Amino acid sequence: MWWRAAIGIAAVALTACGRPPDSLTISGSVLGAEGEIVRRQVARFEAEHGVRIEVRPTPDAADQRHQLYVQWLNAWSTDPDILQLDVIWTPEFAAAGWIRPLDEFRVPEDTFADFFDATLRANRWGGRLYAVPWFVDAGMLYWRTDLMNAAPMTFTELKAAALRALEGGNVTAGFVWQGARYEGLVTVFLEHLAGFGGAILAENDAVVVDSAAGVRALTFMRDSIFRDRIVPEAVLTWQEEQTRFAFQNGRSAFMRNWPYAAALLGRVGESAVAGRFAVAPMPREDGRPAAALGGAQLAINARSRQPEQAWALVQYLTAPEQMLERAEVTGQFPARRSLYANPRLAEALPIPPEIAREIVESAVPRPATPVYSQLSGILQIQLHRALTRQASPEEALHTAADNMRRVLAAAGLSKDES
Repeated sequence: MWWRAAIGIAAVALTACGRPPDSLTISGSVLGAEGEIVRRQVARFEAEHGVRIEVRPTPDAADQRHQLYVQWLNAWSTDPDILQLDVIWTPEFAAAGWIRPLDEFRVPEDTFADFFDATLRANRWGGRLYAVPWFVDAGMLYWRTDLMNAAPMTFTELKAAALRALEGGNVTAGFVWQGARYEGLVTVFLEHLAGFGGAILAENDAVVVDSAAGVRALTFMRDSIFRDRIVPEAVLTWQEEQTRFAFQNGRSAFMRNWPYAAALLGRVGESAVAGRFAVAPMPREDGRPAAALGGAQLAINARSRQPEQAWALVQYLTAPEQMLERAEVTGQFPARRSLYANPRLAEALPIPPEIAREIVESAVPRPATPVYSQLSGILQIQLHRALTRQASPEEALHTAADNMRRVLAAAGLSKDES
């Protein structure tokens, strides 16, 4: 495939060619509006600080970017100096010694006080912070304002409202979400799981995904498809875009998706639900409303030859003014609380900032562990087995938990008593 060749070529070029000693490199997404704003802000930093900066493009697909980073960093390349990381990569890269802990820069204690708590928790490993949140993604509930007066607060209320919409013949689906066997399924499950009072790992990192709350959450998801029939069986092959199309075309009363969908749904003439939808935090049942945390962070290569200059650029790109400008260009949620009171953000976001902040405040990070990719792979298989009725929710979660405990034990990370 093209990207495999591109990764090989990029890796060779990165380690073989030199660059001016006082220059910096930053890597990440450079497509569309994201590329436009990062180049604009980097150019300003260059002019103000007299430092040459090269923006290195990477594959936009997360798995391909991750593979490229691992190849670079595992070879102890000094390039790139700054890396755009997915929220679930920081502990892995930190444990491998590939990125620099930020306390080495002797930053004041209040430097990160303005950032959402969940974004900081996701970027800590071993009690140290390794990356600075750049922008936030969070799962949210989209609901039809022409079919109901308010968003449901509980999953029970959601089911009832979805059934009413179906019985009224207004929609062909009550609720749609990402149910294919990939990372998106884990985020949907996490939001149900927290809403029923459960977690994947406990605070001491013991595996608790197979708790009674976990079984109730997965049972609700399965029953939503095969018993209550508010969720179409087709979601078991769907990712974000298939889900968006179903809601955008007016076929569903509710949708779980990421913030990117809001602007697309609001396009008059292109969306059947333009002006007829709103967003809210995901419902709860016995637990709390929860939004799976996504987004990007900036980390510094542990082998960077200019760590202090790299830190200066990271601080610049994550400062309030740059975050606000980024929101205006891309519509992405800032990672700083204070910006949600800024009138400019109301113009920038496709949803009201107060609702966006409420959703981000409910964000739940996926487990911050260096072996998260292995744990997620286990969960994806077993969740999908339960949802396709190849196993009961109890059996699937017990199998997942046992396998997850083995992975953690093999990595020397087990906190289970058993």
